[in-house]
Amino acid sequence: MNLDNKKFVATENKSGLSSNETIFHYFQNGTTITGKYKGGTIQEGFIIGKQTQNSEIKLLYQCLTTGGELKVGESAGTISKTKNGKLKLSFDWNWLNGDLSGGKSEYIEIE
Repeated sequence: MNLDNKKFVATENKSGLSSNETIFHYFQNGTTITGKYKGGTIQEGFIIGKQTQNSEIKLLYQCLTTGGELKVGESAGTISKTKNGKLKLSFDWNWLNGDLSGGKSEYIEIE
């Protein structure tokens, strides 16, 4: 499964900063994944990562919040398909600065 030029929004992220107002735009070349995200409490965000297996990915991310806070984190996730053919991302993640908290999040592909 490939994330190139795919956009996603959060469907679940109770402990994180992103919401259904945050748009994630991914690009993929081979196993290399890059991306950017913004919206909601995220002023600007960037992603770098890799696809480790067909349905598994590992990402590093950093963002500047609308409150002026710099955040950086990591996640390990899976890519799956919904019944209607949309891609779904499911992550276990944690912050690498600040309170070092973490959580689980899910994202669904949008047009």
